[in-house]
Amino acid sequence: MIGNNPFSAGEHTQPMSEINTTPLVDVMLVLLVIFIITAPLLTHAVKIDLPQATSQPLEEKPEVIDLAVDADGKLYWNDAEIDKDTLISRMNQESGKTQQPELQIRADKNTRYQVLAEVLAQAQTAGMKKVGFVSQPQP
Repeated sequence: MIGNNPFSAGEHTQPMSEINTTPLVDVMLVLLVIFIITAPLLTHAVKIDLPQATSQPLEEKPEVIDLAVDADGKLYWNDAEIDKDTLISRMNQESGKTQQPELQIRADKNTRYQVLAEVLAQAQTAGMKKVGFVSQPQP
């Protein structure tokens, strides 16, 4: 054997069983320093003077039609009792407006579903686009 060289030709060397963590630690420290330096730069904002505009918000509220249906199937258009023929003509008239009103249907809990289905079909036939149901939340 010539000297203490572990890589000499005559000796059998075993592979290293330990992981060399020095390069890993070096890379992690470099990344840590980069993040420490750049993190405060991310919080700065560019200050600009935005133009000021004065405008009035639109206070126009959409028209709402309250259609109530009681347990007997009677119809009430904004608290005035109407029949089914008048309902159809009024829905046709209201659906032709440029700003179509919202139809809000309030029905008694004992109202037959058939009556509500007929009212919804008439609203669809008339072309009413905004139809909703009104209910009361449970206490």
